[in-house]
Formats: sequence, structure tokens, C-alpha cells
Amino acid sequence: MNMTARTATDPATMSMPLTPTQIRGLKLAKDGDLYPQEAKRWTHLNAVITYARTDRFKERPLKVKFLTTTTVTELRNHGLLKALNEDVAPEESAHGITMAGKMWLLKHK
Repeated sequence: MNMTARTATDPATMSMPLTPTQIRGLKLAKDGDLYPQEAKRWTHLNAVITYARTDRFKERPLKVKFLTTTTVTELRNHGLLKALNEDVAPEESAHGITMAGKMWLLKHK
């Protein structure tokens, strides 16, 4: 049995509290895989600044959402994120949300 299957059914994983930063990171990972960027940041592949379409007076830039390496490591240790490429070091590999992470979001947010 792999780690993902064990943490998805573990009640301790479902009841653990997460900080607001970790919750935002989990939601960001739910939207797509996270890739390492410069300055110890993680975000979606080819993420760019976009502009709000509903702004009547001027275009306001919507910043790129990102995570820090510390938050990614904490979520990976809880079993909510996983490295997608097992052959590369976890600090260099893209990360995706696990089923336990999806279940945590369904239960709490």
C-alpha cells in the first residue's frame, strides 16, 4: 500500500488543522500542478500576470499566486501534496495534490 492510499483513509489526516497559508496553497495545487520558480517560490507552469476583465475604469493586474518552499514541504509531509517525478529530488520536481488533499478540501472548505 502506498503512502497516498494510507493517508486518504487516515482519520488523523482529515482532522488536522492547517494554517490559512497552507489552505491557500492546497487550493492553488487543486487548480493545477505546482512547479519550482526562482526565489524559493512555487506556482503553475507559465503563470503570468493577468488583468481583471470587469474593471470599468482601468485594467488592474491580478498577481500570480505562489507558495513558498516551506509551505510545499509542510503539505508534502502531511501527505496532501506529492512529487510528480520520483526520480528527481522533491525540491526540483513538480508537485500535485493527492486524493487526501482533495478530501481535506471537500471536508473543510
